[in-house]
Amino acid sequence: MLKEFKEFALKGNVLDLAVGVVIGAAFGKIVDSLVKDLIMPIVGLLTGGVDFSNKFAVLKEGATAGPYATVEIAQKAGAVTFNYGLFINAILIFLIVAFAIFMLVKAYNKAKAAEPPPAPPATPEDVVLLREIRDSLKK
Repeated sequence: MLKEFKEFALKGNVLDLAVGVVIGAAFGKIVDSLVKDLIMPIVGLLTGGVDFSNKFAVLKEGATAGPYATVEIAQKAGAVTFNYGLFINAILIFLIVAFAIFMLVKAYNKAKAAEPPPAPPATPEDVVLLREIRDSLKK
């Protein structure tokens, strides 16, 4: 069983997958920063400074009565909240990330299509000599 696991773990596909997961996690942080630090402030300006993350409805009051200014304050007070603003934020972030990845894949495909196909490898010298011999024998 240990031998089978070693063969499995040392296959190239497993290593490629591990590298992909690590790179994906790092890329996820970059995309997260892109969305939160660059795109969402612009969306906030376009929507007149509306912060969706603090849009919620109180379903049940907490230990201290509301109104609550933020979701965090309501949850600390023990209130049960319906956080529709966080859901809207998650949808916006998903759409932005999906569009960014779409543009990245589109650019990659365009660059890949623009590359000329590789030149065929040169014919080995022994094959060239054999062809010359064949052609001279035909005459």
